[in-house]
Amino acid sequence: MIPVADAFRSGGAQPGQDALALTGFAAEGARAVFTVAGAEEGASGLTVHYRTQGEETATVTLLANGTEVERLALPGTAGAWDTLETGVPLRAGLNTVTLRTASGDNGAFELSGITVADAAPAPTRGAALPYTAYEAEAGTTDGTVIGPDRTYLTVPSEASGRQAVVLEETGSHVEFELTEPANALTLRHSIPDSADGTGIDATLSLYVNGEHHRDLELTSRHAWVYGEYPYTNNPAEGSPHRFFDESRVLLDEELPAGTVLRLQKDAEDTADSYTVDLLEAETAPGPGTMPDGFVDATERGVTPDDGSDDTAALNEALAQTSSEGLGLWLPPGDYHISDHVNLTGATLRGAGEWHTVLRGSDGLGGFFGRGGTSVVQDLTLDGGATVRDDAGDHAAFEGDFGSGSTLQNIWIEHSKVGLWIQSPTDGLLATGLRIRDTYADGVNLHRGTANTEVTHSSIRNTGDDGLAMWSESEAVSDSAFRFNTVQVPLLANAVGIYGGHANGVEDNVLADTVTSSAGIAISTRFSPVPFSGTTSVRRNTLLRTGGYEPNWDSAFGALWIYADTSDITAPVVVNDLEIVDSTYSGILVSWQRTVTELSVSDVEITGTGRFGIEINAAGSGTFSGVRVSGAAEGGLDLTGGFTVERGEGNSGW
Repeated sequence: MIPVADAFRSGGAQPGQDALALTGFAAEGARAVFTVAGAEEGASGLTVHYRTQGEETATVTLLANGTEVERLALPGTAGAWDTLETGVPLRAGLNTVTLRTASGDNGAFELSGITVADAAPAPTRGAALPYTAYEAEAGTTDGTVIGPDRTYLTVPSEASGRQAVVLEETGSHVEFELTEPANALTLRHSIPDSADGTGIDATLSLYVNGEHHRDLELTSRHAWVYGEYPYTNNPAEGSPHRFFDESRVLLDEELPAGTVLRLQKDAEDTADSYTVDLLEAETAPGPGTMPDGFVDATERGVTPDDGSDDTAALNEALAQTSSEGLGLWLPPGDYHISDHVNLTGATLRGAGEWHTVLRGSDGLGGFFGRGGTSVVQDLTLDGGATVRDDAGDHAAFEGDFGSGSTLQNIWIEHSKVGLWIQSPTDGLLATGLRIRDTYADGVNLHRGTANTEVTHSSIRNTGDDGLAMWSESEAVSDSAFRFNTVQVPLLANAVGIYGGHANGVEDNVLADTVTSSAGIAISTRFSPVPFSGTTSVRRNTLLRTGGYEPNWDSAFGALWIYADTSDITAPVVVNDLEIVDSTYSGILVSWQRTVTELSVSDVEITGTGRFGIEINAAGSGTFSGVRVSGAAEGGLDLTGGFTVERGEGNSGW
């Protein structure tokens, strides 16, 4: 059974007195959303575990991946727990199964969980990802393996695992053997910039089992920035970085496990060098079909694949379909946008991330929430940005997403920010996202956002925090980052929580921070509303995190508790962390203010560049089951008057 403790809830659904069940479904819009990994596409048995207080039948609507399946009638149980057997259609990979009180439902039940018969095992940490990643340095190559190196402004410092392979000579190659079938590839690569900083285009040859299959089209137009923050495209300013970008290709056949893929620099591949970081291979589903209750966008004046600007037509079509109580369907194709696509209680669905693509114009073009309950899913948005422009460019998604909105299965590339969510957003679920190559944050839950979760998402190569909550002037509250995989944020932290009320960072895998960075920062930097409630940091794995801040001449730990503009006196609970190969200290508590109510338990710190635990703040905290090994400068460095209250099970410090 998947218990309700693992479900996202909004709209009034809340734990009952025993905390093992959800109540509050009487309100229209109340929902519980369960994330389910499907082993393959098809129908699956579903068991609903519930009870009612009386003998009357309770009703609630079942949805799968945002599509209504049926209205469930739950026979009355007079207080006893019982089950209802039904079925649910699943996709291969990530699914959402939702029980939601729709118009006409009474919601007169309590829910303890669901059982999905054909669910695949869920990951214990990190995102449920649809691909298998193959690191270049683990492949077979006659190229040059570079790294490991974490030095800022070096290419390996920005590579996954801090290593990559360089192909410079004609015939130089790297090979991978597929362990799973695949028909779609994503290549993380670096090719040189142009002399004027606008980038170059070049091909790289793909071979399948020794036969030339196709040329992969690569570009450096979205890579390479220079100078001081927030950086430019002018090579004369020096300090080059942001070396990598990604290219994806949908193949015309499925390649079986055991297939050997070769990336080779042939004579026709004209870049001076090709740095290969990793290759992701997956089985992408075919284009989806329009569900009931939707209108095809091409019937409302939207014209994909013709190069024209679709912004105005999309806005008009969304306004029309929303007023009619219908969703808007985007069939396969490329849609060009140059401004905001407005969402006011709108439902928008594409044919899949590999099939429906919205393309911005030089950083302009994205979705803007203007209230109401909106749903967007199954598409890609490429913002087309080439540099960070905070004032001018658009986020992929920004604004007010009302109550109970959902973003699911969306791929975001080359935007200023992936998600910038504002008050009065309440109950937004963002799941199954791929956010790659942004110029600022991957996600920022900002100023008063409430009860919002980002789950099962891959965030990589962001220009600022991978995932952030910033309680600027109003607390972000009751929100969480759960089951995400964050890799190589180029500046700042994998996760940053800046003030706020009762938020959580749970079950994530966070790797390879570069500069001015922690793996997780719990911080009052940037003058947020001070912390209140309990901030939860549980069951996270931090790999090669922490980083040097050259402007401060300071080294940040993998986990950084930072009292800057205000004290941190509300409870911060850190439990069940793995901190592996930290660049500097494993845990850092600092700086000029007081930290109290800090609880650290069951933490394994293995290998650090400095101390296992470094504390230079006032205050106090309890530590139990904290085990340190391989700390280069010692287990503990304690200054600033902080009181360490030692429990049982500590070692190495």
